[in-house]
Amino acid sequence: MCHYACRRTAGLLASLMLLILSVSAAGSDRLPALDASQASWVADRIFQNECNRQLSCLTSWNVGEDFPSLGIGHFIWYRQGQQERFVESFPDLLGYYVARGVDLPDWIAGLPEWASPWPDRETFLADVDSDRMQGLREFLSDTRGIQADFIVQRLERSLPDLMAASAQPDTVAATFYRVAHSEVPHGMYALIDYVNFKGEGTALSERYNDQGWGLLQVLEAMQALPPTGTVLQQFAAAARHVLAQRIENAPAARGEERWRQGWNNRTLTYVP
Repeated sequence: MCHYACRRTAGLLASLMLLILSVSAAGSDRLPALDASQASWVADRIFQNECNRQLSCLTSWNVGEDFPSLGIGHFIWYRQGQQERFVESFPDLLGYYVARGVDLPDWIAGLPEWASPWPDRETFLADVDSDRMQGLREFLSDTRGIQADFIVQRLERSLPDLMAASAQPDTVAATFYRVAHSEVPHGMYALIDYVNFKGEGTALSERYNDQGWGLLQVLEAMQALPPTGTVLQQFAAAARHVLAQRIENAPAARGEERWRQGWNNRTLTYVP
């Protein structure tokens, strides 16, 4: 096994590219290949969106949430036995590290079921400057490329689930690939970032008033809304529409209106 420190930036771009299907952009039913520069740009945009490229942000626990968010994709980590409406992703990332031959920090490797050890936000914040948390941030910084691979893999695996959950699977697939091939690498970035940001939209738990807010809902909204501008402008507008619906349907106690401007600003980055 290779310790994470030996997998720093040397593998950042090459491994990301391997997980993006290496086919000609002419194939409209395949994801486009990205060159090294494009892959680097996509990974950097995700880190910028979630963490403003700040090391301290790699271990976060947002106000109003009952779980920490870790890494460049702010992957959710639940306590043992915790049940929430949002799809947990950090344990899957840990499994991906192991599959790639990367040693986990010892204290994480020894956790029962790789469950989050902090009972609440106050305990997490009290621990934020400890040696183990500083080491975790270093680990997450050193392995940004592998986290980017993990996010790309999530996008690649999402389409069958999106199609299965839609009443118009062929239309969803066609729209998915139309976005992916738009102004490469921007279309790929838009899909990769949104599925990491708000999920696939297929989990029944991720609903307010029976309405989801994931990639599936954005692709369907692109068909329902009047087409205006480029494909990526349509995607960004559909994303804002879906996120506005989420805010309107959210329980008042969550106060999701406070996130509207930041969410809208994020969708603007999808347009070159």
